Amino acid sequence: MKIILVNRYLHPDQSATSRMTSSLAAGLRERGFPVAGLASRDIHNDRGQRLPSEGDLDGIRIHRLWTSTFGRSTLWGRALDYLTFHLSAAWWVLRHAERGDICIVCTDPPLLSVTLALPLRLRGARMVNWLHDLFPEVALRLGMPGSARLGRLALRLRDWSLARAAVNVTPTGTMGRFLAARGIPPDRLQVVHHWADAGGIRPVPPAANTLRRQWGLEGKFVVGYSGNFGRAHEFDTILEAADRLRSRDDIRFLFIGDGHKRAAVESWVREKQLDNVQFQPLQPSERLSESLCAADVHLVSLLPPLEPCIIPSKFYGILAAGRPTLFIGDLAGEVPAALTTGQCGRFVAIGDSAGLAAHIGELAAAPEASARMGENARDLFEREYTHLRGWDEWGRLIAGLIRTPESAVFEADRPQLAKKKLS
Repeated sequence: MKIILVNRYLHPDQSATSRMTSSLAAGLRERGFPVAGLASRDIHNDRGQRLPSEGDLDGIRIHRLWTSTFGRSTLWGRALDYLTFHLSAAWWVLRHAERGDICIVCTDPPLLSVTLALPLRLRGARMVNWLHDLFPEVALRLGMPGSARLGRLALRLRDWSLARAAVNVTPTGTMGRFLAARGIPPDRLQVVHHWADAGGIRPVPPAANTLRRQWGLEGKFVVGYSGNFGRAHEFDTILEAADRLRSRDDIRFLFIGDGHKRAAVESWVREKQLDNVQFQPLQPSERLSESLCAADVHLVSLLPPLEPCIIPSKFYGILAAGRPTLFIGDLAGEVPAALTTGQCGRFVAIGDSAGLAAHIGELAAAPEASARMGENARDLFEREYTHLRGWDEWGRLIAGLIRTPESAVFEADRPQLAKKKLS
């Protein structure tokens, strides 16, 4: 028996799903499970680099599949890259998966569970879906071209594949309840929160932060946004708050990262001639602590219609860095609930730039209160969101599947596998 983790990106790629999936592979290997990885040969957002067909992650063999390499600049090119990964993954499974194997199927590329459901069944392997996001709901709710026409068929196929999995793992209870309402059996749904590396990301005091000095941020109260500038995120409220605070020489906005909306954000800043905003590229993983700790408080945004479909993965790194969070989105969402529980942030609705600017001004004027919120953030992280906690929960899930005969996976013993209830 072996565990096969399938995601389009794995180590050494540093995209969010790659870091999560690679971390899980290492954790399961550390707990004694035989693990293999299945990925593409690409690096996220770097078309110029192609990885070898075989790789190694601390003794875990990574099989890298051939795919087309059109990249993310066009929808048709991305679709062909997705399709070729689907075909290569199905062919690899038909050739190499064995009876008793457990295949953890991620959601990049979308609908991979649909493609792999029958090949895995033919080979006598079991499928565990790790749902980092929900497709086609994300495409439908963003109104992406062509999504409405194919969405109904995609939903039926996706739900069919989830209903036939041994377990479907969601990062939030909101996503789990949403799928249960669509008819996915609740006893095949389990919540395991995402996590960050407790040792790899640690609080760094401003005086010890070399990036803060290099970027000219000493003596400033820094409001940070770090990560993907994606379609699911909202920036107008943030930019309007920056405009409201443009006269505050003690406050700076720091944007770190790249993505679909970065060019539009930069254009808005230039048009408004905002001198209180600066942009930096994503930093290498070894400087992640300094990068996150260059800010005194971090911004996280999510469009409310996507609340059941996505969890902003940057949130866990912010907690690990010991920084407060200002969330812009659904006030009843997962992140506001965590901020309330941990007393480590504030939240405003989309469009409330005045409220956001007021929260920033209050924190800038009360550094001791801001520091306490940062300490609370790290405490919440260590209680709920460390990589060791995530590895343990996944280890128990896999051990339960191994103990349960395949013919009895969906019977009376199934509820015993679920540590977290959807409620």
